[in-house]
Amino acid sequence: MNSSTLRTGLVLVAGIVVVGLYASVFTVGQMQQALVLQLGRVRAVLNPPGETKPGLYFKVPFTDTVVIFDKRVLDLDLPVQTLLTADRQNLEVDAFVRYRIVDPLKFYQSVGNIPLANQRLSSFTNSSLRNVLARSSRDAIVRTDRVDLMNEIQEDVNKQAKQLGVEIVDLRMTRVDLPAKNSQAVYDRMTSERKREAADIRANGDQAAATIKAKADKEVTVLLADATSSSEKLRGQGEAERNRILAEAFGKDADFFAFYRSMQAYEQSMKGQDTRLVINPNSSSFFRYFGDPQGRATGAPKP
Repeated sequence: MNSSTLRTGLVLVAGIVVVGLYASVFTVGQMQQALVLQLGRVRAVLNPPGETKPGLYFKVPFTDTVVIFDKRVLDLDLPVQTLLTADRQNLEVDAFVRYRIVDPLKFYQSVGNIPLANQRLSSFTNSSLRNVLARSSRDAIVRTDRVDLMNEIQEDVNKQAKQLGVEIVDLRMTRVDLPAKNSQAVYDRMTSERKREAADIRANGDQAAATIKAKADKEVTVLLADATSSSEKLRGQGEAERNRILAEAFGKDADFFAFYRSMQAYEQSMKGQDTRLVINPNSSSFFRYFGDPQGRATGAPKP
C-alpha cells in the first residue's frame, strides 16, 4: 500500500513538473516577434525587427502571457471606392497596401491585433486617397502623374501609420476607371474631340496644299512666260540672221537665189499625191524654169 501510494505520488509530481515546464517554455519563430506580458504589463519584447533572436524562451507559468505578431510583410486590399477629382469627374479606385509591424509594443498598445490595424490603415488610406486625388485632374491620375500621386499618398499614410507601430512598404492604385454610366459619355466625347482634331488637321492640310499649288502654278506661269519670251527673242534673232544670210546670198548670185526659191515653191505646192494646177505655163512666171532644158528662166526679166 505504501509503495503504491509512493508511485502515485511520483507520477503526480512528474506530471506537475512536465506541465510546469510546458507552461514555462515557448518558441519564437524566425518570422515572428513576441511580447511577454506579466499580468498585463509588458515585461519583454522578443525578436523585434532589426534583431535576429528566434528560438526557445522561458516565462513564468500562469502569470506571463505571450502575444505573437507576424514579422513579415502583411497585405491589405481596399474595397473599390468612388472618388471625385479636381475637374469634377468620378473615378472608381481600387488600391492595396503592404505593411509590416516595426514596433510590436506600440502596435499592441495602439491596436492590439491585425484586424483592428487593418481597419485603422484602411481609414488612413481612404482619407489620403480622397484628399490627394481631389486636388488632381482625371488625366493626371490616370496617365501623367499617377506614380507621383501614389508616392505622395504612401508618404502621407506612412506618417499616420507610425502611431500604430507599422511601416508602409508599398501602396498602389491597381485600377482607376470611370463609373460604367459615365464611360460611354466620355467615349463619345473623346470620339467627337478626335473627329474635330482630324477635321482641323484635314482643313490645315487642304489649306497648305492649296497654298503650295497656287505657288507652283504661279512659278509655272512665270517660267512659261520667261521661256516664251526667250523663245520669241531667239526666234526673232534666228529670223533676222536667216534674212541676213538670204540677203547676202541674193546679193552674190541673184539667178541662183531665184532658182532655189522656185524649187522650194515647187516642192511645197506639189507635196500631195493628187496635185492639179490649171494655169497657162507660157504666161505664168511660176513655171519659168520649165521652158528651157538647161533650166534657165524664160519669160522672166534678168536682173
